[in-house]
Amino acid sequence: MARSLISGLIADGWEPGLICAADPDERQMEILAARFQIDTTQDNQAAAEQADAVVLAVKPQIIGAVARALAPVVGRQRPLVISIAAGIRETALRNWLGEDTAIVRAMPNTPALVQSGATALYANPGVSEDQRNLAESILRAVGLTLWVEDEALMDAVTALSGSGPAYFFLFMEALQSAGKQLGLSEETARLLTLQTAFGASKMALESSDDAATLRRRVTSPGGTTERAIEVLQQHDFEAIVRQALEAATERSRELANEFGRD
Repeated sequence: MARSLISGLIADGWEPGLICAADPDERQMEILAARFQIDTTQDNQAAAEQADAVVLAVKPQIIGAVARALAPVVGRQRPLVISIAAGIRETALRNWLGEDTAIVRAMPNTPALVQSGATALYANPGVSEDQRNLAESILRAVGLTLWVEDEALMDAVTALSGSGPAYFFLFMEALQSAGKQLGLSEETARLLTLQTAFGASKMALESSDDAATLRRRVTSPGGTTERAIEVLQQHDFEAIVRQALEAATERSRELANEFGRD
């Protein structure tokens, strides 16, 4: 995700020399420096020393240790801290980094890898308007950004858009498999699935109508689509989706409790 953000920022016109990445893996830093011409270091504190914004692009399992090590620099420099660690609450981040730290929680998703992500943002009261704009400009470099004013909603965001690409991939897998079973070649089933998914998303993005209206518009009475939709509804497709998101939301809360302890 850090690599995606760097790529998006540079494509968006940011000067590479203004970006510094830190990672203990020396080889990874060599790759990033060669590809993007940015500054790199294996020292997190050195990277944060002159930063206006510090992006914590690390796993939830290690963010506590990373944040505590950065606390002295954050206390001196007072940067905006942006966390993209799933499930880690602002209170935990503030506890590790310092009570007065300006913190934005961000939940991007994997399509950020191709600058087509969807990111929800939450800012704590210490974040200024300029810092909100800075956070938005950083995450907007990899796709859509939306603000939520209630941090509790970030668990639902994680379940919907954070994990959401996997749901679509699963459905695409099922379509391809069914197409093959109906006699299509593997490549034909794959290409038809990919283009159909792309086309449906493009129609939804560019239309002023909601998804339900678009669905009804392509479901002719007595036709093939209606027959297929009936099968999905007979198996309570909407309830299955709701249950899946509820499970993901609960897991997000569990991760916050598990990895957000001091």
